[in-house]
Amino acid sequence: MPAFRYEAVDAGGATRKGVVNADSPRSARADLRMQGLTPLAVDAIADQLDASGAAKSRGFGERLSTVELALFTRQLSSLLEAGLPLEQAFTALLEQAERPFVRDLVASIRSEVMGGASFSDALSRHPRDFEPIYRALVASGEQIGHLARVLTRLADYLERRNALVQKVRLAFLYPGIVTVVAFAIVIFLLTYVVPQIVTVFANTKQKLPLLTVMMLAVSDFTRAYGVAVFIGLVAAFVAWRRALRDPGLKRRWHTWLLTAPVYGKFERSLNTARFASTLAITTGSGVPILQALDTSRDTLSNVAMKELVEQASASVREGVSLARALSAQKHFPPMLVHMIRAGEITGELPAMLERAANSQQQDLERRTLTIAGLLEPVLILTMGVVVLLIVLAVLMPIIEINQLVR
Repeated sequence: MPAFRYEAVDAGGATRKGVVNADSPRSARADLRMQGLTPLAVDAIADQLDASGAAKSRGFGERLSTVELALFTRQLSSLLEAGLPLEQAFTALLEQAERPFVRDLVASIRSEVMGGASFSDALSRHPRDFEPIYRALVASGEQIGHLARVLTRLADYLERRNALVQKVRLAFLYPGIVTVVAFAIVIFLLTYVVPQIVTVFANTKQKLPLLTVMMLAVSDFTRAYGVAVFIGLVAAFVAWRRALRDPGLKRRWHTWLLTAPVYGKFERSLNTARFASTLAITTGSGVPILQALDTSRDTLSNVAMKELVEQASASVREGVSLARALSAQKHFPPMLVHMIRAGEITGELPAMLERAANSQQQDLERRTLTIAGLLEPVLILTMGVVVLLIVLAVLMPIIEINQLVR
């Protein structure tokens, strides 16, 4: 049954908005009138799809967030485990949705499922909101007949991933704030404080100390060309981002990131944690190993590691064990390879992958805290040195004048 988004007025004159399911717009308006509402506008949610059946492009912000996706998955799995049919579960989710976009999305999926489409096919019409791994796991759950169990594992996976991302962001939040504040203070001192104070001594025809002269030069340059330098840096950043669209350059850059000082280990840990956790959830949900490898590869952000997974997948396709295929590729930690080998020997590969994923996530958290811990004193020390130089540049002329007076 199609879903329609409506805007109506109740008996008290208040405007109400929501979603109603009906066979046609006329039936939708009739249902609204039976509820004591006067319909103002009734639009089919199916109009959000283009000719190919995919979701049309939406404006800024019109997307299911990672938190909303995890909540949607957890609620749906709980309702299915309670024994509710899929249609009733979607109806309950529709009533609980707070954001209008989420309500429209759930109504659209419900309409497609009631129209005879499978849940995974309905999700495929919204690729911007449901990534390939999500759709692949839902399809696997439908095939093996354990959709609720798969959704529960998927909800666990999404919640762990969101928690990990949140920890990484919080770890770098303080250094980021310190950096922004430091730049703002230094620019303020150079463009306003230093010229106001030091110019007084320059007018006395007194020979200024070398440090003061250098600071005045930096101040004059910042005031004259600061905006141009900022625009140039932004343009250089945009140009670099566009240059990275070239596959060859992007591969070389990502290869260098894996071996970069300090950051290289963080890059490897980040991608290895994603790979292990995705492989654990896919294999544990009944997805074939080759398809699981392809899905896990797509979650990686580093192109060089994606190529390594592709090479390992080709070896597995030829009959080589997963542990041996990964051990032949560099940048995969030995602990991950050993745990996969143990899982293949004991026949408990998903469980061992789950342990390996937890181990990699803990390693990533440790490296994140280490990098953030190193950045904080470096930023504070650098800020202190710069401010000290500015203060000395201002005080040195004052000290020399006092010596002349004596």
